[in-house]
Amino acid sequence: MQKVIGETKKAFLTGNEAIAWGCLAAEADMMFGYPITPQNEIMHYWTRLAPKYGKEFLQTEDEISAGFTVCGAIQSGIKAFTATAGPGNVLMQEPFGMAEGMRLPFFAIIQQRGGPSSGTVIYSQQEVSLTCYGGNGEGHRIVYSTATHQELYDYTIKGFNTAWKYRFPTYLLGDGYQAKMREPLEMYEPSERGIDIIKPYPLLGLEGHIGTDREPQHLRNIYSMEEELYDVVLKNDADYNSVRQEITEYSEFNCENAEVIIISHGVVSRAAEDAVKVLRAQGIKAGSFRPITLRPFPREQLLAVLEKSNAKKLLITESALGQLERIVKYEIYGQTLPIETLFMPGVGIIDYDIIQKIKSII
Repeated sequence: MQKVIGETKKAFLTGNEAIAWGCLAAEADMMFGYPITPQNEIMHYWTRLAPKYGKEFLQTEDEISAGFTVCGAIQSGIKAFTATAGPGNVLMQEPFGMAEGMRLPFFAIIQQRGGPSSGTVIYSQQEVSLTCYGGNGEGHRIVYSTATHQELYDYTIKGFNTAWKYRFPTYLLGDGYQAKMREPLEMYEPSERGIDIIKPYPLLGLEGHIGTDREPQHLRNIYSMEEELYDVVLKNDADYNSVRQEITEYSEFNCENAEVIIISHGVVSRAAEDAVKVLRAQGIKAGSFRPITLRPFPREQLLAVLEKSNAKKLLITESALGQLERIVKYEIYGQTLPIETLFMPGVGIIDYDIIQKIKSII
């Protein structure tokens, strides 16, 4: 296999560039996509880089067909992926649902933009509910919410591996700020970090006779009988719950003796940690908890943090109108800590906003 990165190196890239390089490092074979801001440059950089490494790209007629072509390519053993945003994320829910139903190792990058509808092309965290629970299934998905360009690169590589290992649709949830801004990161060959890239394999056209040499694949997304679907959904749920602790990721910052804990995700968590540093310097005991996986959510880890802290209040802050809040409240149902919120839908949140909110509630 031709090495893409070679020797580990520092780079100064946009987030979309970092993702394109991450896809190459993850040994992706092909991208299917349709233009929509702010993910467009993933397509642009991929088409510029891919031919040098024997990779391919196809622009489809819309986002729906981009999603379904990924589903088809995956079944033939091609490590395919797509990227989208906003209205494109809405349209792709149908193929995403097919991938969930058929247990396809589907990997997609979502660069969130403002909504509803076309909203703005800039930034938001308003695609959390859609990405975590969209479609008409049960949300058996894996969603990584990134905060830095380094994470965009790291979790692109990890996302492909997760999808192909567990056979659940997997998403890298970024945003318009991460997509467009530049910052330094370290690019590396996965093998140099002890990361084994999971090789794709065909799901159809396998050798041998069904019933004699192998079991049928049962790649289905439609069932004639209610009881059939019931059994399949319960099995998928059991499979999902059996691996959730292996998949779940989070980070915490100064939560040990915190009296106020800020819960945020993605790029907003950077502002939250900066706010904690300032507040601590001013004698206010604040801490920050960040779910890296929004699906599955780090429920037990958050409950453990709350138990060991001196928290008297929680502050949930997000660039949306309560999409993270709904998940958190569901996951920690029964906790009696007062919950405050700082919602700025479609608008960037900086440390000053959080500091002022904390001071207003303590």
